Amino acid sequence: MSEELAPETPETAEAEPIKQRKNGLYPGISDELAENMKSGWADTELHGLEPIAQASHTAARRAALSARFPGERLVVPAGNLKTRSNDTEYAFRASTEYAYLTGDLTQDGVLVLEPSEGGHEATVYLLPRSDRENGEFWLDGQGELWVGRRNSLTEAEQLLGIPAKDVRELPAALAEATGPVRNVRGHDAGIEAALTDKVTAERDEELRVFLSEARVVKDAFEIAELQKACDATARGFEDVVKVLDKAEATSERYIEGTFFLRARVDGNDIGYGSICAAGPHATTLHWVRNDGAVRSGELLLLDAGVETNELYTADVTRTLPVNGTFSPLQRKIYDAVYEAQEAGIAAVKPGAAFRDFHDAAQQVLARKLVEWGLLGDLSAEKVLELGLQRRWTLHGTGHMLGMDVHDCAVARTESYVNGTLEPGVCLTVEPGLYFQADDLTVPEEYRGIGVRIEDDILVTEDGNRNLSASLPRRADEVEAWMARLKG
Repeated sequence: MSEELAPETPETAEAEPIKQRKNGLYPGISDELAENMKSGWADTELHGLEPIAQASHTAARRAALSARFPGERLVVPAGNLKTRSNDTEYAFRASTEYAYLTGDLTQDGVLVLEPSEGGHEATVYLLPRSDRENGEFWLDGQGELWVGRRNSLTEAEQLLGIPAKDVRELPAALAEATGPVRNVRGHDAGIEAALTDKVTAERDEELRVFLSEARVVKDAFEIAELQKACDATARGFEDVVKVLDKAEATSERYIEGTFFLRARVDGNDIGYGSICAAGPHATTLHWVRNDGAVRSGELLLLDAGVETNELYTADVTRTLPVNGTFSPLQRKIYDAVYEAQEAGIAAVKPGAAFRDFHDAAQQVLARKLVEWGLLGDLSAEKVLELGLQRRWTLHGTGHMLGMDVHDCAVARTESYVNGTLEPGVCLTVEPGLYFQADDLTVPEEYRGIGVRIEDDILVTEDGNRNLSASLPRRADEVEAWMARLKG
């Protein structure tokens, strides 16, 4: 990675000469070179661009937001780059709220809804093309010769269907603004500083909660993206099965890398850290170290999801026998989880309580644990009353899914976990059983076995649709699928 020049923010670049890196190899820039770099460049402006595919959907989302907060200025930032180490940054991922309302995924963007007669006027504030007159485009660490071309403001307007202005002018404008303002916090410190005396934490949280609840019911574009994410994820799981022999020769990291390749080829990224948990690691719910051994005769719990280029993610789990065949005990535990998942999926339908699918799955698991003699002479009903099954089931049976893997997370409880399902809601159904390696309350042969099965379920008008149904779930189907893929 080249390191000749010091990264500068556009704001700094406008205010003062662009600085050289302390230990750069060039001591300075001659007047002749600076002048030479200003000219001789072709016009690359793009014309006649078509709006992005979701432009009509983002317009409808902004309209709903406008109707909820009439007469108030609403500020929704995309966020800024975050430093990984010294002068390198993490890959940028726009804030969910901003991407949901604009379809734009670029850093430093800010959506502002200005109150007007009859609603709001939306403007998206963006970084324009990097300046060729002052040398920003080749001297600045975020100039386009270093990190790539940005859209011009005119191009952005055509693509997004929203008037666009230079974001570097926004902090000063916001500092002078009057009237009620709400801001989505936690993404842009500069914007928050400009609004520090104009907002309250309570009012800003109301905006954040509204935008979380707005995503509970997905529109047609979002459903199509979630299906795309699930289809790509299924291909990623197939990729993993094909290379399990290589994972055995290396580690869980081979599985992680294999799935990541699919995520980057078929989408934007992984939607969350992949859980590639082999053997006893499968009993750790969020095992993302992925540095353990992969052994024949043990199970691999793979919990992973592809995030599409529009930032919608799948969240799928399969528990696979590394050698392609379940042992009798592994199959017994797997079949219990499968039965619980079947009960949970059946409970997902319009008008059902959100909690119903969790309760249905837990009832099955509690009954199985009692049948296996792990809870003495207690009845399944008593076990559920006391929550004793949770020693081995641990987590809830599912969550909302969308642009965030745990979508709609700050929605009001009455709109989420205590709410009612309706068409367009997408959630996961993911029961599991986990017998820790050091759990002395279960027979030794159970210890170190973890099983989870997870699918992404869309509530439809007449029931539900399993978006990840292309991946087999039943034990015999899993074995046949693995045998076919391994050749």
